[in-house]
Amino acid sequence: MKHRGRHRRRRRGRALRATLAGTALALTAAATLISASQATVADAPGALKPVSASDGAGRLPLAEHRVPGRWLDRLASEMGRPVGVGTVLENADAPLRKAADCPALEKDSLPVEPAATRAYCFGDSGTRGWRAGAVTTSGDADDDGRWGANRVILSGWTRGAEGGSLDGPAPGQGLAKVAFVDANDPGALRYTWALLAVPVDGGRDYRGLVSPVSGMVWYQDKLLVTTREDDRNALYVYDMDRIQRATVESDAVGRVRGGWAAHGSRFVLPAVGSYTLPGGDDAARPATVSLDRSTSPDSLVAGEWVPADGDRRTRLWRYALSRDPARSGLLATDSSGDADPVEAYETKTADVRGVLAHRTGWYLDRASGSPGGHGTLWRQDTDGARATECGTDETRHCWSGRSGSLSYWEETGEVWSQAGRMLFALPLASIDRALG
Repeated sequence: MKHRGRHRRRRRGRALRATLAGTALALTAAATLISASQATVADAPGALKPVSASDGAGRLPLAEHRVPGRWLDRLASEMGRPVGVGTVLENADAPLRKAADCPALEKDSLPVEPAATRAYCFGDSGTRGWRAGAVTTSGDADDDGRWGANRVILSGWTRGAEGGSLDGPAPGQGLAKVAFVDANDPGALRYTWALLAVPVDGGRDYRGLVSPVSGMVWYQDKLLVTTREDDRNALYVYDMDRIQRATVESDAVGRVRGGWAAHGSRFVLPAVGSYTLPGGDDAARPATVSLDRSTSPDSLVAGEWVPADGDRRTRLWRYALSRDPARSGLLATDSSGDADPVEAYETKTADVRGVLAHRTGWYLDRASGSPGGHGTLWRQDTDGARATECGTDETRHCWSGRSGSLSYWEETGEVWSQAGRMLFALPLASIDRALG
């Protein structure tokens, strides 16, 4: 699909916003009452501390590498002509359930204040034994909120990490895949799966990406995905116009007798590139990412994961995205092929699972400190920090319990996230009102 740039006329979703206005789901009542052990008010992290992005704590150059085009062409010649997002959505036949039909245990993990205005849950179709992670949407991909004629949500999952851990991002226990969710009808969301893969052997085969999907951004025709701790690559890059069909139903991955398998997924996304970390075992690593359209040019923001008992502050970075039409969806790089951050900050907020930046505010999703608990959503800037308070004891543990990444759909004004098998959204304006 030919990318349509930001200069074209924006087609705002007025009808959708009108439908959503005043239709907040009665989800707060479904959330578990916060226990006394959760009610302890977290210490405010204070203001963001700007640090130099050119040296010291703020420096994190990412070296860009491309998968050779001949590898991708060879893979396509063997597997068949690549397809686009529209073809994938035509195969979306697994329904997401509306919040009213979701198990109470799943709904208990939703935010308490402010409440979600839309929420859905995944069933067992393709999710048993997998853990949900990052979210991005066609609102990131294109500023009119659509990819072609479609509204789309992408939900990232990691195999072998169901239930997750409170001790950091899920370990790389297995494969990674993405649910392509057809969101054209808000009352009937449906999805199908695409396995994330990496070409090998000169494009004659591919292996599965073995990594927790803790952050991803779909920008223009590229999907950027975070990787595990022992991988020198900070981000893998996927091309949304280079989606391949799997031809054999099998638990295997790659070339098999009779065709190509993707561990049960119908489609495969082969990586087209990556961004590599600087050398050294102590190099920082982006664990969560999101898109910020309030800057010029658009930018990718990233945050690392530091445990609550860590001995240093969490670092945040901002990278400019390229304006070059020949580099659609990629980070802006220098003559050496390095993407350097244009801003960097430190924050006292620890255990950050999601980061979002919009205008002057940074929104940091801090995970719950106990199983079954609720997390905290902080809004920070260089002047201070605020978090929503809820309950009779005014606790700040009001956000999603099983925290996931954050994604802002500019065209509808909604923030999307995941809590376990729950996929939910709420207006950014309601978050700001709750924060005061």
